[in-house]
Amino acid sequence: MTTHTANTAVHPAWLPDAALAPLRTRTVAVLGEGVCLDTVRAELADARPAAPAEATLAVARLDASDAAAGTSDLAAALGLDPGALPTLPASGFAIVRRAGRAVVLGADDAAALRGLYALAREHAVAALRSEPHPDGVTTSAPAMPLRMLDHWDNMTVHPVMGQVERGYSGGSIFFADGEVRTDLSRVRAYARLLAATGIDAVALNNVNVHAREARLLTDGLPDAARVAAQLRAYGIRTFLSVSFGSPRLLGGLDTNDPLDPGVAAWWAEAANAVYDVVPDFGGFLVKADSEGQPGPFAYGRSHADGANVLAAALAPHGGTVLWRAFVYNHTQDWRDRSTDRARAAYDHFAPLDGAFADNVIVQVKHGPMDFQVREPLSPVIAAMPRTRVALELQVTQEYTGHQRHVCYLAPAWREYLTFPLDGERTVAEIVAGTPGEGAGQAWPSHPAGGIAAVSNVGDDEFWTGHPLAQANLYAFGRLAWDPTLEPDAVLEEWIALTFAGAGPAALPRIRAALHAVMAGSWLRYEGYTAPLGVGFMVTPGTHYGPSVDGYEYSPWGTYHFADRDGVGVDRTRATGTGYTGQYPAPWRDVYESRRTCPDELLLFFHHVPYDHVLHSGKTVIQHVYDSRADAVAELDDVDAQWESLADLVGTAIPTALDTRVRERLAEQRRSAVEWRDQVRSYFFRKSGVPDATGRRIY
Repeated sequence: MTTHTANTAVHPAWLPDAALAPLRTRTVAVLGEGVCLDTVRAELADARPAAPAEATLAVARLDASDAAAGTSDLAAALGLDPGALPTLPASGFAIVRRAGRAVVLGADDAAALRGLYALAREHAVAALRSEPHPDGVTTSAPAMPLRMLDHWDNMTVHPVMGQVERGYSGGSIFFADGEVRTDLSRVRAYARLLAATGIDAVALNNVNVHAREARLLTDGLPDAARVAAQLRAYGIRTFLSVSFGSPRLLGGLDTNDPLDPGVAAWWAEAANAVYDVVPDFGGFLVKADSEGQPGPFAYGRSHADGANVLAAALAPHGGTVLWRAFVYNHTQDWRDRSTDRARAAYDHFAPLDGAFADNVIVQVKHGPMDFQVREPLSPVIAAMPRTRVALELQVTQEYTGHQRHVCYLAPAWREYLTFPLDGERTVAEIVAGTPGEGAGQAWPSHPAGGIAAVSNVGDDEFWTGHPLAQANLYAFGRLAWDPTLEPDAVLEEWIALTFAGAGPAALPRIRAALHAVMAGSWLRYEGYTAPLGVGFMVTPGTHYGPSVDGYEYSPWGTYHFADRDGVGVDRTRATGTGYTGQYPAPWRDVYESRRTCPDELLLFFHHVPYDHVLHSGKTVIQHVYDSRADAVAELDDVDAQWESLADLVGTAIPTALDTRVRERLAEQRRSAVEWRDQVRSYFFRKSGVPDATGRRIY
């Protein structure tokens, strides 16, 4: 076997030694057994050990029976009163501070490890703000039972998509040359980073399962088990993307029909084999009947039929099927104005509500199209109250600048998660299974789904290509754990941890500059790209840079319908595709009317004339002209803010990091100018309406 060595010059991201130093200078004790408690011991190996009752930092697992009984044995061992033992929710942790001591208690050993990292985070933020943390008890538990990253990694280099599909950070950290890497130290470092955010599951391979990757389920299992061992040490479960066509592809059967007993038996045997080597295996991630992937439609079966045969195979082991709802016609006739890609997921899945097995989670992209910088929330999320649903986000910046542009996505994700999609509950509450009652109907409690996202990591020395894109990965984990967190507060955490060694003079300057560079970057990116929710306008294939008509006459269903009179897609019930009717109240009517439709989504739902006046008071065409120009002008301050830190390069800011950021900022400016000039010129040529300010249009 070829030996693949990991990159040794790897940036520590948000867990540099300086972030853990305040904990390692304490006297410490770790109580209990478990693989994650062994990881706690490794993290604190350089600290001076002490008896648990005397240690200034103690970490322990608080079993439910201990907490319920107020057990004095554990309390006495830790030097606490029995009443000081808090009640911990499932997978949660508590930090008890008394007289200069900190005791971290986890509901299980993975929670104890997360609690240790939370304590490090609190120290870093306190140092950033020069605010000591008071004594008391803080308790934290995940809002979502599933907090997952999907890797679109290929074992071999795909001739079109490369090794990581929609990856902008180098090759895979898991695979090289068609094999699982021999050296998995980079995977272990990655698991450590994820544990410090709240992620608890990782799918190793691309949802577009190619022939080599499909064999991870069979002869690749021993190597998959090696990866799982690295993730397990940090409380992270392993999932595999599997092909619906596996019974024929791998098993030699003559069918993949999910209702065929032989197919069901094959999946059961495959699942048994996985759990023989990975006892804590999470389950399967499936993309079926989508963009050429095989699926149940070939046999006249439904997606529930397809998912349930896999679910039955996993159920005896406690495994889960994540079945993606990204199903649509990708060979659409552009001449056909009645077929609407936005409708597809709802049309396929909403009628199946209640038909999926209990261990199936339908994974739904946040919007009805494809991770655009601005689109409405998918109505599917609110349309299946008897089904476990997971929200799917995209950390990798496929449509938000390829990690060449600064685009901090937490504000967008927070907006999605807190949106009251069913008229009462937020998206976060829906996917967490929170019961509610609103809009004239009761919403029952059901088994929770969760939240998943496409990872932005590769074997690049900075993990994410653009060093500042690390903040997106960090923020996803934190919002998956607690969707109520404010994006600015999450950014503050990331800055405090990542630059923990910067020192008290430099750290406030870095904090101020990065807030200026990053906090408004999502809206800035939207400002110079596709306007008012119309989407796409990107270069076909790569999805980078402007090509306003690039997809306009294509089979992908991604149209803006600009003509001499106006622009936008009519998705109303009255005159369009009827897509607005897929939403519950009040949104079905809010989006139906131009008068009430939010400006930022106007062109997604309506075809309007260029002189249509927005709620802002501007016409559509003048908004296009102004917003493109203003967003590019804002980059002057972005460059200036980073330049203001130049004297810290080589000390508080690593030289290599500064070099990479400068390269990416230069490319962002070049690309943004191209976006500005192409979009403005395109709409001037379509409309014939000049820019009222007299700015140059080409």
